[in-house]
Amino acid sequence: MLVDPISFQGRVLFLTEDPGKVVRQLAGEDLEAAEAVPLRDQISTDEITPAFICYHFDGKLGDFSYLGLKCGDTFPLKEGSVRAGGFSVSVAGKRRGKGSSREASPYAELCAGIRLVIAESFERIYRQNAQNLGLLTSTDFGLIPRIRRGEAIPMAEFTAGLDAVTAGIVQRGGLFAYNAARLAGEVVPPLPEQAPRPMTYAEKLLARQAVVDAARGRTGLASVKPGDGLFVQAHWRFSHEYVTPMAASFLEKALGPDVALRDPGSILAFRDHLTFLHRSMKAEHRAMGLLEVAERLKPVQEAFCLKHGIRLHGELADGSGSEGICHAIMAERYACPGQVVVGTDSHTPHAGALGCLAFGVGTTDIACAWVTGDVRVTVPPTLRVRLRGRLRPGVSAKDIVLHLLARPLIREGGAIGHVIEYLGEALADLDTDERATLTNMAAEIGGFSGLVAPDAETLRFIRERRGVDITLESWMRGDEGAEYAHTLDVDCTELGPMLARPGDPGNGIALADLDKPVPIHIAYLGSCTGGKREDLRRAYEVVRAAAAEGRRVPEGVQFFVQCGSEAVRHYAEKQGWMAAFEAVGAIVLGSSCGACINAGPGVSNHPGQVTISAINRNFPGRSGPGQMWLASPATVAASALAGRIAGA
Repeated sequence: MLVDPISFQGRVLFLTEDPGKVVRQLAGEDLEAAEAVPLRDQISTDEITPAFICYHFDGKLGDFSYLGLKCGDTFPLKEGSVRAGGFSVSVAGKRRGKGSSREASPYAELCAGIRLVIAESFERIYRQNAQNLGLLTSTDFGLIPRIRRGEAIPMAEFTAGLDAVTAGIVQRGGLFAYNAARLAGEVVPPLPEQAPRPMTYAEKLLARQAVVDAARGRTGLASVKPGDGLFVQAHWRFSHEYVTPMAASFLEKALGPDVALRDPGSILAFRDHLTFLHRSMKAEHRAMGLLEVAERLKPVQEAFCLKHGIRLHGELADGSGSEGICHAIMAERYACPGQVVVGTDSHTPHAGALGCLAFGVGTTDIACAWVTGDVRVTVPPTLRVRLRGRLRPGVSAKDIVLHLLARPLIREGGAIGHVIEYLGEALADLDTDERATLTNMAAEIGGFSGLVAPDAETLRFIRERRGVDITLESWMRGDEGAEYAHTLDVDCTELGPMLARPGDPGNGIALADLDKPVPIHIAYLGSCTGGKREDLRRAYEVVRAAAAEGRRVPEGVQFFVQCGSEAVRHYAEKQGWMAAFEAVGAIVLGSSCGACINAGPGVSNHPGQVTISAINRNFPGRSGPGQMWLASPATVAASALAGRIAGA
């Protein structure tokens, strides 16, 4: 248990918009809260720990806290500066920790000496990861003067408003300590007692999988509501190579090297993020020895999987890529309607397109889940998105999401921690690949998960991809009269192709409203969001029309095409799509996350380069130092052939 009340001995670091104020603090000056404004809003985990820092999975991470933090037009924090400054409290604005689910971010802060993070609001996964590690969080800015006066803060101020399970985790200093007490019978998580009520589909999924008696394997509650704290049994648990080694290290440190995993057959691992890293790592990062650090991840993951009998979807024997991105393979081979799926990646909701509740978890969550088979959840509210009318030709799921991300409710954080449930007439125009773009990018919306209730299209997809027939059950949809926190209506008849300007997926603008030509240097078609069958088909239609007119990718532009899985690549080759891409000058790559995670061809090399990409996020530094625009696969293909941002 943490000491109660809690004293904080170090300094307070305000993460401000003004880089000069950050530099002054690093030099030893303490700012007053009033002079620290404006604080940086929407700090992403890519900024707290850039992807290349996450090759480390130990205390070394503490040297690199906030290395990618952009204040104004500069990056004021350097290696070791947070540790050297003696800070114990870090303060920021709205939506702290958006983006990736990487637990490396709060872990780096903890290793740098930070004990408390304060913000106006937090992204769900980031805050849960912090709680799991014992890093305290608060939205109370009134704590700052009290801490500076040396006042010890009662634990109750950090657990106020939390459900009983989460409060217990915070009080014990993290999830491992809580679960150790739980496994020893010292803690019995309280179960919510709710009268029967109409439930959303997500609530029904959680109620059915709620752990009632862990020792006897009993699950199922009659009813749950938003705010209830639960442990839920997962049908699938997966991790990729960025996380498996850290999770294995945490697990061994907490429970010893001989710990047994629960039901290894339902645990999966993927080597998908770094298979092309050697082709894109910058010289300065090579000089830091980071390629060697990154290459340690593969054998550590392989050894862990071999030891515990875990299925590893790894690299191809010829080195041309990986079997596929975790999210693509989960949808193609594993996830089914009515299941709960957890994975160590914020885009795990991808599989929600098949009518399962799929959500991202952190390193500590997955390490504990390997042993217990379950994960802790605070039942989220649901945001209902009604897609009214039918989509116009050429408009895709990516355009819908970029439109949603620009809506004030979402842009201002009103959907943080919500299930984003899609329904409406326009779903008829979207196959499961397209629906997966909607659910995948619940991560950018700030949601807990994205979800589409299963229907005939779901059955078609599973039959086509897996050769099996399944039956949908009558409970697999929301109840009449279920409560929704918000409802957003989208008039799809009025929606056209969309873009997101550099810096944030929420910087939406209609393609038709672009007021001047934007020349490009790189066009990238790939990632879990942009490398599916339907993504390639839509891009191929654009390329086929251009080829008929004799057009090719112009000089000075690189057009990269990278599939989400080998199954997609083989299908595309049989359809003739890949040959058509190559015929107009595209560079076709083997399957991998690649440039999306700043680890493969397609990344920018200097700030002056402009990229248009089909990936899901464009935070500073996400895919190189250049300026990245987001767009649909068709718009990416059209832009590649025009040499500037252009419509299909």
